[in-house]
Parts: sequence; structure tokens; C-alpha cells
Amino acid sequence: MTDMSAATTTAADPIEWKLPSTRKVAVISLILTESSLFTIFLVAYLFYMGKNLNHPYPADVLKFPVLATAALLSSSFSIVFSEMALHRGSKAWFHIWWAITIALGSYFLWFTGTEWHNLIFHDHLTISTNVFGSTFYSLVGLHASHVIIGLFLLSLILILSLLGKIPKDHTEHIEMISWYWHFVDAIWVVVVTVVYVISTGVPNV
Repeated sequence: MTDMSAATTTAADPIEWKLPSTRKVAVISLILTESSLFTIFLVAYLFYMGKNLNHPYPADVLKFPVLATAALLSSSFSIVFSEMALHRGSKAWFHIWWAITIALGSYFLWFTGTEWHNLIFHDHLTISTNVFGSTFYSLVGLHASHVIIGLFLLSLILILSLLGKIPKDHTEHIEMISWYWHFVDAIWVVVVTVVYVISTGVPNV
């Protein structure tokens, strides 16, 4: 009888429900908000595509950024390897892969700066040259600003970790920064497809 009562009590106990991590909710909300912002800029770029009244046109000055794209997309893998090393307790490999991620992102940002320098001073394409210039610098510049923020956060984590300032129970902070970096990489896939593939093949009307 006692056993049956205990079983009944156990069965009646409500399942404990835990609130989701506030950090994860915050980062997901941030990513959704930023996705909406990028959508607005992408729609604007697509809407004005092929409507330039004067040169230069996308096909005249844009070349597909093979190495820069490969570097940025590769950084998504390196940051995963870094997290795996952290979970294994290997701080050395965590630092190595994390530093590689920073290096790959920095190369991408350097390429963007170099490309803009050539577009402005060699091809004479500025934000006020034509519709293409306005939408191109706005969209690519928005993405570049997110890369800068990501690199700042990545560098901050690396410095603090090297100084031993990150406790072992703070791995979720690192995971959230990793999520943000994956978001930056994923957005670039869309941006590079629209800007460097689709728009360069659209005739100006």
C-alpha cells in the first residue's frame, strides 16, 4: 500500500520546467532583429538593381571575392573547432583555433577595405556616384560593421582567456559569441550571392 501511494505521488509530481537561458534568448532576438535589418537593405539593393543612370555598373567593377569568401566561411569551421577544444578542456587548442578565426575574419575585413579603396580611387565609385554605389556601400558596409563587432568580441575573449580571466563555467558566453559569428558568415552568403553573382549578370535598363 505504501509503495502504491509513493508511486501515485511520484506520478502526480509536475515535471520541473526551467526557463531558457536569458543569454540564448537575447542572442536569438538580436539575430532575428539584425536579420530584419539586413532584409531591408537586401530588398533595397534588389529593387534598384539595373536602374543606374550612369557608369560604373556592377559588372564593370565587381569581381567575385573568392579568397575573402573562403576565409570568412572557413572561420565558421575554425570557431567550431575552438569550441570543441574548449569542451575537451584543451585551452591551448582553444586559443589556437580562436586566433585562427580572428585571423580569417581580419583578412576578410582587410579585403573589404582594399576593395573599397580601389572602387573609390580607381573606378571612381562612391556612395553618391549612382544608385548602385549607394546601395552597394550601404549593404556591404552594414555587413562589414558586423564583422568589426564580431572581431572585437572575438579578440576580447582571446585576451581575457589568455589572462585567465574567463572562469570554466562561463563557456556559454563564448558559445553566444560563436552564434553571432555564424550569423555574420551566413549573412555574407546571401550578400555575396546578391551583390557579386546576381547583380553583375543583370543588364542595366
